[in-house]
Amino acid sequence: MITLQINGRPHTVDAPDDMPLLWVLRDLIGLTGTKYGCGIGRCGACTVHLDGKAARSCMVNVGSIGTQAITTIEAVGDTPNGAKIQEAWVDTKVAQCGYCQAGQVMTATALLNHTPNPGDAEIDAAMSGILCRCGTYVRLREAIKTAAKV
Repeated sequence: MITLQINGRPHTVDAPDDMPLLWVLRDLIGLTGTKYGCGIGRCGACTVHLDGKAARSCMVNVGSIGTQAITTIEAVGDTPNGAKIQEAWVDTKVAQCGYCQAGQVMTATALLNHTPNPGDAEIDAAMSGILCRCGTYVRLREAIKTAAKV
């Protein structure tokens, strides 16, 4: 049995230490906002926060998390930067198909948490690991800049 702090609440799960956090979130806890994309940490659809930093949940074994606080897309809007990013996403019309959006929002929020007023190069570097099939990268950059100004 492993107890995890997810979105501010403890969750105890019966999972092997080597089970990816992604499957714990989706299959054992029922938080399906975190998406499965590639399973090898390349697309970013499964991004969550571990103690405020972006992490690919498909690559993090649940046994390695320890006491780190986990935040998923379901609760990131309860944080100041998460709320700003989500509002800017809607206002800028970033989403098209939407599949990558949870990972995009989580990564953008982590960026603002650590770099409150990022420039283009910082935005591009932070967001480069998130694959957007629809190519909304220009609107994504605009939304991050908008959120940073609020």
